[in-house]
Amino acid sequence: MTAEQGSRHVVVIGAGMVGAASALEALSAGFRLTILEPGEPGGEQAASYGNGCWLSPMSVIPPSVPGLWKKIPNFLMDPLGPLAIRWSYFPRVAPWLLRYLLAGWTEAKVERTARVLRSLLVDAPALHKALAERAGVGHLIERRGLIYTYENRAQFESEAMAWRIRRKVGIEWVELNADEMRQREPELDRRYTFGALVEEGGHCRDPGAYVAALVAQARAEGADLRRARATGFRIEGGKLKAVLTEQGEIACDKAVISAGAYSRKLAAAAGSNVPLETERGYHAMVLDAPVGPRTPMMPFDGKMSITWTDRGLRCAGQVEIAGLEAAPNWKRAEILRDHLLRSFPNLPRDLPPERVKVWMGHRPSMPDGLPCIGPAAGSSDVLLAFGHGHVGLVAGARTARIVAALLAGRAPEIAVEPFRPARFA
Repeated sequence: MTAEQGSRHVVVIGAGMVGAASALEALSAGFRLTILEPGEPGGEQAASYGNGCWLSPMSVIPPSVPGLWKKIPNFLMDPLGPLAIRWSYFPRVAPWLLRYLLAGWTEAKVERTARVLRSLLVDAPALHKALAERAGVGHLIERRGLIYTYENRAQFESEAMAWRIRRKVGIEWVELNADEMRQREPELDRRYTFGALVEEGGHCRDPGAYVAALVAQARAEGADLRRARATGFRIEGGKLKAVLTEQGEIACDKAVISAGAYSRKLAAAAGSNVPLETERGYHAMVLDAPVGPRTPMMPFDGKMSITWTDRGLRCAGQVEIAGLEAAPNWKRAEILRDHLLRSFPNLPRDLPPERVKVWMGHRPSMPDGLPCIGPAAGSSDVLLAFGHGHVGLVAGARTARIVAALLAGRAPEIAVEPFRPARFA
């Protein structure tokens, strides 16, 4: 820390996972700090609240893979499929979708993306454990591994490309046969006879409480929390002078845009036009569930995470392309609930509505599967840190370390060139 850093003021816009962690890392680097967040940190309005809870260093395969284009008609025709695109939104999202498909057109492209994502995600459970302990909530981060479950080995081998790439980038797993699955997961439906256990994986027992604790810790260490919405910037001669809000200006030297799915307009105000889109995700959570998995898992046929949380047994997943404004389609959450019941047959079949909590949120997603991390085109004093898609929780810890290094003018611990916002210019 230098005397100059101690006198410089940073405004972090957004108090989700990335913003909360970035605030703590910026404080460690010696900056004065203001967190700008109109909602409740860790509240239900945030993607950080309702995600799948996984801290998965193996989540390196981007959503777009070879051959996905063949399924576009099904995505449009089936509003309840694992990935759906609302017809009314299709004309608006079509350019983004084309980039999305091209990014995963070949296995070589997917592997390049996986190698970059691996650098961002490796050792994530340990990084999160350190952050959580700093905030006094170390118990929320656990490392029991993560299991991908299949009905048979043939299903596992149908995803051979993904597992081949994972191995190439350094991810290992333990194969579980039917007997080993029964011993590890006695409550799991017996149709699942094969599993892949990734022991380096971890999970968060309550992502909303975790994020709230990080923000509370930042405030305890001197950060100011302003309940306001950012609307733009005052930039003069390439130098940031203030962040504009609905309640007036906040004078500052640097700013970080980490407002998740709502970051696009702010990035444009700082000179960077980036193709940010929202992938809407859902969860269903059974309160006071009597049974569930011993290890967080993802069934092949459900394409969803199933994880114990301090609030209940959560199943999360689904991708719906419909923008920020459309009303939720709660049938998608009911599909998750029903698949959870099929996966664990000893769960009650007649759950009353008050025992099942449903939620919908917005994943901020870039078409190439990589977040934007780096300076805005209009001023290097404004940093972009958003667009993590399905890996916002797990990637938040290292992203924050990168943000702090860039704020301080230091070289980050990993190469950040692949994440530069200017790649879309």
